[in-house]
Amino acid sequence: MRGALLNAVRDTVRTQLWPVPVVAVVVALVVGVAVPRIDRAVDGSLPSWVRAVLFSGDPGAARTVLDAVSSSLITVTSLTFSLTVVTLQLASSQFSPRLLRTFTSDVFVQATLGLFLATFTFSLTVLRSVRSAGQAQLVFVPRIAVTLSFVLAIASVLGLVVFLAHLARQIRVETMLRDVHDDATATIESVLEPYDSGSTAHRGEQLSPPQDAHTVFAMSSGFLVRVEENDLLRCAVEDDIYLVLDRHPGASLIAGTPIGSLWSLAGPLSRADVTRLGDRIAAAIHIGFERTAAQDVGYGLRQLTDVANKALSPGINDPTTAVHALGHISAVLCELADRDLGPAKLRDSDGYVRVMLRRPDLADLVEAAITQPRRYGASDLEVMARIFRLLEELAWHAPAREGVVVSSHLERLNATVRAGDFDGVESGRLARAAADVVTALARQPRRHIDLT
Repeated sequence: MRGALLNAVRDTVRTQLWPVPVVAVVVALVVGVAVPRIDRAVDGSLPSWVRAVLFSGDPGAARTVLDAVSSSLITVTSLTFSLTVVTLQLASSQFSPRLLRTFTSDVFVQATLGLFLATFTFSLTVLRSVRSAGQAQLVFVPRIAVTLSFVLAIASVLGLVVFLAHLARQIRVETMLRDVHDDATATIESVLEPYDSGSTAHRGEQLSPPQDAHTVFAMSSGFLVRVEENDLLRCAVEDDIYLVLDRHPGASLIAGTPIGSLWSLAGPLSRADVTRLGDRIAAAIHIGFERTAAQDVGYGLRQLTDVANKALSPGINDPTTAVHALGHISAVLCELADRDLGPAKLRDSDGYVRVMLRRPDLADLVEAAITQPRRYGASDLEVMARIFRLLEELAWHAPAREGVVVSSHLERLNATVRAGDFDGVESGRLARAAADVVTALARQPRRHIDLT
């Protein structure tokens, strides 16, 4: 639970483009005030070899350097923002709008913008401390600060070059698919436990709402982003109730529609109790305007499927990218098949299930992942062959009882092939691919789940 919460907070922060640059500006402002004071304190006491490498110009030269650095860096920052926006537009139109979060969470982009803005802020702040003859104060040139500004300017130039190389690599579809795959894997590892056919996690009581259970309604519309499991369990224990939540992170919620049930075995709940409990439950359920990877194990699949769908659209017509995306989809589905996809059961200190949270099962995930590519790529041999291969790979990972999921999609895929316009050679290749899926289903390790 703690890992899932930490992952949710980290996802919320890192997908914003502004935190790192803002922190860099604040730090640069503080350092820009502090370094000239240090300069004044140590002026005249520095060793000769240190003075030899520091800035040695007069106040006019210092102002020229600081002004040049600050003015050029704000221009470079504008250029960087422009390139980033163009990249976001390309990713949105060419691949999928849901890939924008991948770019805004790029730490390298955030750090580069932070470096540029920090250099600008530092130089501008130091410029205030330069004093020329004839002013109220004595002549003062913050040599250490001006030298540091020069070093930051050089670092920014190098950063711009590296940023351009990084940006050229990031807009490649292979890089984007890899990043989405990595995010999906991180979410799976933080939310789902490894599959174990002998574990008691697959057994035990199943909460079944009685007929007189009270309905829990969504308080607002949007996507279910995150569930505070500890808060729900605390609410259930403190108020001696049982709760079943029928929606999972990533599900679309509409205000006023049912999302679960609650009841008490200690006696009927009053309307005031139900209202109060509803408010506590609503406070533990976070609803947002977009899906995130914090607890949504299907979000990565949605992004990968969107890339495949976009590549198969008539305007793009890039089946090679679709096949590549299907390879990542297969890998993520196999990782999910190796995890416990049963409902999350939150137990009290005595070991009794108090809260049960629904999760998408393997059938839901496979349906969301390959149904659209199967339809949109129905006329492409390579796409259809890759989906057959995906089912074969999944058959080797799925538990025995999930074999029906693979079999069902195999039948639907065969029907799509029969309705397609493939010649004899192509039909033979796809028939052999279908036979490989059947063989994998027959030979897969039989991992049984004891539900008693």
